[in-house]
Amino acid sequence: MRPSLLNPLFAPVTSLPGVGPKSAARMAYHLLQRDRRGAEALAGALNHALTHLHHCRLCNNFSEADVCEVCASPQRDKRQLAVVEMPADFNMMEATQSYGGLYFVLMGRLSPLDGIGPREIHLDRLISRATDGVVEEVVLATNFTPEGEATAHTLGELLKARGL
Repeated sequence: MRPSLLNPLFAPVTSLPGVGPKSAARMAYHLLQRDRRGAEALAGALNHALTHLHHCRLCNNFSEADVCEVCASPQRDKRQLAVVEMPADFNMMEATQSYGGLYFVLMGRLSPLDGIGPREIHLDRLISRATDGVVEEVVLATNFTPEGEATAHTLGELLKARGL
């Protein structure tokens, strides 16, 4: 049995994708027993992120500023807008250095069974951004999952109806 003081530590870790109770306990015990500096660094980094990060008002990615560095860059092609599901997808595309346009990060994908609809993925903000008169082309870069494909199809139909 786990001491009751540790329960508040395990519960948040099990909320991470793919982490069950045993893995959460193993991670927590490792940090407490073998890597207290790592635990302090993790706690500090999470606290800093929760305090200082918010969503870029243009692309919806995480940013410390009102407008992120990518959206503010004069070198980016403002006529192109790539729509990605998550910040990790944004980072992967940026790492390839093969795309020079702007982004919109949905922060998810349509999944009615999970209660994720148009509001949860900020479709209204995306439509507003894509139809701002500057964007000429939208690249749908959702993942190749049933939900990602359904999201791309829905977005494609909505944007096509608006001339994009």
